[in-house]
Amino acid sequence: MKVEKKEAISQLTKIDSKFLTVFEHGSLAVEVYKPEQIDYQQPHTRDEVYVIIAGSGSFYNNGTTTTFSTGDFLFVKAGHEHRFENFTDDFVTWVIFYGPEGGEIE
Repeated sequence: MKVEKKEAISQLTKIDSKFLTVFEHGSLAVEVYKPEQIDYQQPHTRDEVYVIIAGSGSFYNNGTTTTFSTGDFLFVKAGHEHRFENFTDDFVTWVIFYGPEGGEIE
């Protein structure tokens, strides 16, 4: 199975949404996500990973802010407050949800 970033982004632009689920298997769900100007995300019930497709900015994750750019990997534990901030207009990312509700056991 292959999901091309160009096709995923193209499909996202055709719907009235900031995200689009492009693959699901078991507990795994993969989305493409492109917020506009402000990221209004709320904490999620499962662990998640972001892999930045394009753009740069800052990422707030549970009290810590870091910078990100194309190709970076970001991890967020289930239930943690997080959001992208001060991101470029071309920002778009893969979102990968996995595991059980409440997150993986450490």
